[in-house]
Amino acid sequence: MIKKLDLLIIKAFVGPFLATFLISLFVLVMQFFWLWIDDIVGKGFDFFTIMRLVSAVAATIVPLALPLSLLLSSIMTFGNLGESFELVAIKSAGISLLRFMRPLFIVAVLISGVAFLFENNIIPYANLKLDALKWDMVATKPAFDIKEGQFYDKLEGYVIKLGKKDKDDSTIRDVIIYERNFGLQDNLMTAQSGVMRVTPDKRFIEFKLRNGWRYEEQGNRYDPNTQFIRVGFKEYKKLFDLSSFTMNKTEDSLFRYSPKMLSVRQLDIAIDSLGNVDSFFYARSERELRGALSFVRYRDSAWQTKPLKDSNVASFEAMIPTINKIVVYDRALSQVNNAKSNISLLASDYKDRENSLRSHWIEWNRKFTLSVACLVLFVIGAPLGSIIRKGGLGTPLLFAIIFFVLFHLLNTFGEKAAKSGAVNVFSGMWLSTVVLIPIGIFLTVKAMHDSQLFNKEVYYRLFKKLRHLFTTSLPAKK
Repeated sequence: MIKKLDLLIIKAFVGPFLATFLISLFVLVMQFFWLWIDDIVGKGFDFFTIMRLVSAVAATIVPLALPLSLLLSSIMTFGNLGESFELVAIKSAGISLLRFMRPLFIVAVLISGVAFLFENNIIPYANLKLDALKWDMVATKPAFDIKEGQFYDKLEGYVIKLGKKDKDDSTIRDVIIYERNFGLQDNLMTAQSGVMRVTPDKRFIEFKLRNGWRYEEQGNRYDPNTQFIRVGFKEYKKLFDLSSFTMNKTEDSLFRYSPKMLSVRQLDIAIDSLGNVDSFFYARSERELRGALSFVRYRDSAWQTKPLKDSNVASFEAMIPTINKIVVYDRALSQVNNAKSNISLLASDYKDRENSLRSHWIEWNRKFTLSVACLVLFVIGAPLGSIIRKGGLGTPLLFAIIFFVLFHLLNTFGEKAAKSGAVNVFSGMWLSTVVLIPIGIFLTVKAMHDSQLFNKEVYYRLFKKLRHLFTTSLPAKK
């Protein structure tokens, strides 16, 4: 049964949680755009494309924003109650901190479940759309970005060099245009000045050149009877097609087989098919090496290597006739090289399959670690807020950043260690949880006993006593 005390703490929590969630989501989305700004700016994307990108990024970041918002809002909630002495009044009424935390813990469990459902069902689809959209946006070339003094080769069939561009970015001087084709002819155009602009329909770049020359070679380059033509002009208009710059929509099917595009059920199926990697490669290596090492097919099942004890037995080299030694050596070397090539290919395939299996296990564990992180960070934030007893956004934000950075570093370090194979996947992906749970238990115990863990007056008095003890223990000067 929900009591008035439960409603009080839930109402005090909802406002800070929604505010911190939106702030966290905004900051994390801006972090993405900060990393990809060079690939997005200056390519003429429309508003609808940008909004598609923002929505896909926001959807993929929700599971990371939920733990951060839970941590910050729980610190703010209990800090506000402690600063207004409501927490003291509740404790004086005989209500323990754990009973006071119970309604918010239930809310945190529900949020953790929502985070798992979001991570399992919506994130794979959002990742699929985001990767396809990023591929299209990165592959889209800048429509009009010709720098002075540099060769620009992004216009299909041409290389352009501008000696100088005026401040209006339209007037150009000392223009050189090379024509690229499948032949070996040297065709180019030079001009002293000109004007460049994009046509109103955005389909062409128009160059109006003045006072220049066009050089063209006709005929086979290796034929001595080729013709070299030079034509002068006062004005010349050249159009460059921009159709290759338009953004194309990549099919989502190109990215759907990545592990991060799969749900838990799909990951279970993929892991089951990849799990028998050892037996699969053992059978494959035996099958492929049997052809390279012909003597294997004659091997007896009870055959064992034994040292030669009879000194009268001649060596293998002495048994080969001299006239056939070169042939035998060549065939043996060829078989060894063939076996070596097969083994190298098998080793490469085995490593790729093993990495794929590890990637699937990492994504499987990620579905649960981010959900559990909501509970772990709440268990840290709630007692931490009751200890520091500071409301607002300043002090809670400082502690939230410290613990979230610690969580993020441990999570990143563990994931990289798991990907490299330095540790097993379970240890790497659950490293942050294992480290932070004892911290949460420690803070909860301290909060239940009204610890002065973050009271600066306690540390000041302790330092004062230590200084007094240190000064009195020193021998007096004579």
